[in-house]
Formats: sequence, C-alpha cells, structure tokens
Amino acid sequence: MPAPPLSGIKVVEFAGLAPGPMAGMILADFGADVVRIDRPPSGTRTTPDVLARGKRSIAVDPKTPSGHAVVRRLVERADVLIDPFRPGVMERLGLGPDVFLSEKNGSNRGVVYARLVGFPRTGPYKDRAGHDLNYLALSGALSMLPGQRKPEFPLNILADFAGGGVMCAMGILLALIERNKSRRGQVVDVDMVSGVRYLSTFPFLAAELQLPYFSPHGKRESGLLDGGSPFYDVYACADGQWMSVACLEPQFFHIFLSLFLGALPPGFALKDGWRPSEADRDDIDMWPRLQTFFERGFAQHPRDYWVKVFDAKDACAVPVLSPSEAAVLAAGASASRGSVPSPHPKLERTPSVAPLPGAESWTVTRGAHTEEILRELGVGEREMEALLREGALGDRTTAKL
Repeated sequence: MPAPPLSGIKVVEFAGLAPGPMAGMILADFGADVVRIDRPPSGTRTTPDVLARGKRSIAVDPKTPSGHAVVRRLVERADVLIDPFRPGVMERLGLGPDVFLSEKNGSNRGVVYARLVGFPRTGPYKDRAGHDLNYLALSGALSMLPGQRKPEFPLNILADFAGGGVMCAMGILLALIERNKSRRGQVVDVDMVSGVRYLSTFPFLAAELQLPYFSPHGKRESGLLDGGSPFYDVYACADGQWMSVACLEPQFFHIFLSLFLGALPPGFALKDGWRPSEADRDDIDMWPRLQTFFERGFAQHPRDYWVKVFDAKDACAVPVLSPSEAAVLAAGASASRGSVPSPHPKLERTPSVAPLPGAESWTVTRGAHTEEILRELGVGEREMEALLREGALGDRTTAKL
C-alpha cells in the first residue's frame, strides 16, 4: 500500500485545548509524525486530550535551560510547529518565530510555524481569555443562527474545530505546498473569529444582498435557511425523537407533502379544518400555519414510522440520529467500526493511516514517549543528567537512553 500523503512530515504540537489538537490529529491521521510537547506530570489534574490518536508525547519543561534546548532541537528538525498559546507566550519562552525563521540567523527557515488563537492577534480582545462561544459571538455568525428567543450555538464545533483546528490544518498544508517552490517556511496565523467569518462568507453575502436564504440584518428566523421556513426545520415525533425536513425546492416539497399527508390519520387537520397545499410553500404568511401543521403531524407517530414513510424517496426528510446510531450507519460505508469517525476526505490512492486506532489509543499519556524521543534526538548521558537535575522532566529521577 502506498505511504499516506503526509508520510515523512514531522510536526511539533505544543499541548493545548481542542483546536490545536484537532489540527495535529488531522495531520497525524494522514501520516505525519506528530510529537506533542506536554508539561511534565504534576499533582494538577488535567483533562485528557481525546484528539491524540497517532501522536507521541514528550513531557519536558521548556522553562529550564536543558528542557529549552531539547524543545528547540525538536523544532529545528521539524517541518511544522503548532503554537496554541495566546500572543507572546512562545516569544517569552525564547521559541518565537524569529528564532527559527529569521532571515539572518533562523535555525530552521523551512519550518511552517502555525499560530492558533481565539481572538484576532491585533485589536481590543487579543489578550483576553475566551472560548468557542465568545469567538462565534464576535464573528457575526452567532447572531444569524436560529433559536427561540435567542441564537442557539452548535456545541463548540464552529469556532473551535471548523474555524480553528480545520482552518489551521488547511493553512499548514498550503504553506507546505508553497515550500516546495520557495524552500522556505513561514508563519501561518489563524484566529477563530476570522476563521468563522471566512466560513460564513455565503450567509453574510446572501443577507447583504437580501437573498431569501437568510433574514436581513437585525432580524432572525424569517429566511429559508435560518429557521424561518417550516420546510427547513427539525420536528419532534411521538417518541421524543426527531425528523429533519429540508425540502426547499418545489419538486422535493411536492414529494414530501404528498407522503406526509398520506401518512397522517384520515381527516387530520388543524382545528378549523385547514390542511396545507403546495401553494402554501410560496406564501410566507401561511408559514406559521404550515409550521403548526407539521409539528402536530409529526407528533402523531414515532420517528421510525416516518423513516419508513420517506425511505428511498426524494422528500429531503431523514431522521436525526444519535452519535451511536450515526456510527452504525457510517460503518456500512467505512472500514472502521465504533463511534470514532473515520478521517476525511478519503484519498483513493494514498489513504489515511489505517486501520483506525482503537479506544485505547484515543488518548496518549503525558510523556509516554519521552525516552524514545530523547534517544531520537541524540540526547547523551550528560544532557540527561542536566534534564533530571533541573527538573525538566518533572519528578523523574532516572531515565533509560
């Protein structure tokens, strides 16, 4: 089998929260050798990094002279560095971009130095703490999301992972492609506010041009795609589960409405006897009645009843699956099993690393590969003594090289 597409690429990932590990996991999934730099173990309890598959971990303190030397040597041999810290942290550690990329005396001018932050690196929020929801709020996208009385956010997917981790991985790959021409690395700056804004180009422009998909600025849930349309929504069924409906086009609405009406009890209607027709799709004034009819109709039967009604039909109506149900469905089209999603996209000739690691490989113990990585770096007995003496490896008192 051909080697994965990123085989031979060496990545140094400084341990951080979700977005940085996501970027590193994407690179590892497609064959990169990713080494995560962790703080040495201490009494402080840490949340395990569940995005660590395919990575190795070295636990070393770069604030000690000997630890700093080890980290610098790692970066000098790397193709990629992932910095997940707030602006200025790496510079204070003596590991900023200029150390490696400086025209005059940079020690690894081919490294792709990816810096991933939440807020833009310039501006009033650059030094503040924040999380996905805050970045989403400042992007402008949150104000357009549907929700009763207030916008609802889709977990921490949009800013942390789409606008952060995935955008960072894309930037790294672009810089690696460019390096093939220039033989030079560069800084890749990613902030999650700007990442979400870029991903939101279509809704922002559509709203600006007053296209029917999204509500005008300052008004929510009156467009086709922002929760205003009754035929682009989620409906509760009799068993408390849900069906998604997205029959936007007239031909799909026709199929949906015919099947939906045919599956309801005979004579089912609103209190005044009203039943929908295809013409109601284009009459915004009728949308509230249409919404009520769909809500009451779906509540007549459990979800799996509706799944059978719409099975193999172009009605754009499918069930809302739980993560475990979705994993079963995905397993039918994938070689992987269980709840871990397969790497994506699927490359036909040079696929991702396979098979996927099992549940025991989702996390990596801090420092699990410290001695292995130190041997690869050529650390000798004298350097090892300095690392132990300075506490650069935490509470270790001995180590085998």
